[in-house]
Amino acid sequence: MDYRLSPSLLSADFGQLYEDVRKVEEGGADMLHIDVMDGHFVPNITIGPVILQGLEGKTKMPFDVHLMIEDPDRYIDKFVFENTEYISVHQEACTHLHRTVQYIRSLGVKAGVAINPATSLRTLDEILEYIDMVIIMTVNPGFGGQSFIESGLRKIYELREMIEKGGYKVDIEVDGGVKPANARKVLASGANVLVAGSAIFSAEDPVKETKKFMDILKGMK
Repeated sequence: MDYRLSPSLLSADFGQLYEDVRKVEEGGADMLHIDVMDGHFVPNITIGPVILQGLEGKTKMPFDVHLMIEDPDRYIDKFVFENTEYISVHQEACTHLHRTVQYIRSLGVKAGVAINPATSLRTLDEILEYIDMVIIMTVNPGFGGQSFIESGLRKIYELREMIEKGGYKVDIEVDGGVKPANARKVLASGANVLVAGSAIFSAEDPVKETKKFMDILKGMK
């Protein structure tokens, strides 16, 4: 299994964004998690395509774009850049999820589906074979720095069972409240991609904190 770290720019200092990106890249991070919020689907407004455009050519890290927005189909193509590896949409925000996933893949990008803490895994039954990643939210989306919802561990475990039973090749990314203190149990539950925001960017030394996460991931291989 391919274990990866995707630091969330939601918790970066936007006054020195490129410097923060450089720090996690120096620490060995695999991707950049881009939290896109519209103030409607979630109670916050964050990053738009212009930010990603500004990072193009300045980092080799792939973009892991997480659209926490209503009617994502209208904006998906605007987040397709040379660095974009994943674009994930919320199951709760898509009227025709299969069509949305097909559209993402038609643009040459891997498709992900995110589900909120109160959303059942059963909503993924008919879509798992068509996607590349599921994001399990372990906080209610909208803000960084929230505490990890422990019931998410059971959800991760059950999702991994679903994926293996179906013979699918689907990554499980966990987003919300992940830190070195709980990273191992998140991975042991079946996740293979960790999103970490405030745990990295609010640390005294983000480079060192990124390396700490990477050591935990390497220990799983």
